[in-house]
Amino acid sequence: MMTTDPIDRIRRALEKSGSESSDFDLNPTYRHEKRDLRRAGVLVSLFERPQGMSVLLTKRASGLKHHPGQIAFPGGKVDPSDVDVTAAALREAHEEVGLLPSRVSVLGAMPDHETVTGFAVTPVVGVVSGPFAPVVEAGEVEEAFYVPLDHLLNLENYSVQRRLWLGQWRAFYTVPWGPYYIWGATARMLRALAARAE
Repeated sequence: MMTTDPIDRIRRALEKSGSESSDFDLNPTYRHEKRDLRRAGVLVSLFERPQGMSVLLTKRASGLKHHPGQIAFPGGKVDPSDVDVTAAALREAHEEVGLLPSRVSVLGAMPDHETVTGFAVTPVVGVVSGPFAPVVEAGEVEEAFYVPLDHLLNLENYSVQRRLWLGQWRAFYTVPWGPYYIWGATARMLRALAARAE
């Protein structure tokens, strides 16, 4: 269990300098030449629950064209109407799980994460006030669930696994929780936060 206030621990983690993360961190030979990345924001939302501070994650709908059934943060690409990437993350969280932006106190953001699909994703970290019952948008989200923050901040809970992808073996981080297989970009961003929070 964590011995310090979890919000203070996260604040200190966000204040630290650090490099960007990438889907290519474990697979440098897959990296493309310089390319234009599309901007996206995801919300790493922290909730005080009876079991302790937790993070809300989603299971993407199985009918989606991209990444069906995978575990992800609420979030998505920056639209022209968004003031910035934080606004995009908050808007998407409202659309996907019914979380009002006014309920979120933003603590800061992690460095961008480059995905193999061509996005520069900014993980925006915020604390949600009061009780909250997710209302999922069924076209995008199959399920929303919580994972204890202390589980996600423990580097011992992360492992590197491999999968055959486009005829070659690709390595990726995982941080399973119960029946949920958290892997890929989501696990990599969480691990980057855990490393900063040590």
